[in-house]
Amino acid sequence: MKKQRRTFSTEFTHDAASLILDQGYSFSEASRAVDVHENTLRNWAQPLTSERGGGTPSSKALTAEQQRI
Repeated sequence: MKKQRRTFSTEFTHDAASLILDQGYSFSEASRAVDVHENTLRNWAQPLTSERGGGTPSSKALTAEQQRI
């Protein structure tokens, strides 16, 4: 039986990455809290960290403002 791939809204991914970057959760704590694999959270947090550091994101827009631009 084939597993169905889960999809997440941009708001959810942003909020999950914010747990790590803003609220001080570890990746393992945050992954348990939102029921997402730890590596997935790392992939979501990396572009947000880069953006906050002044870098231009190379992936899909995460925030509504990025999507609008």
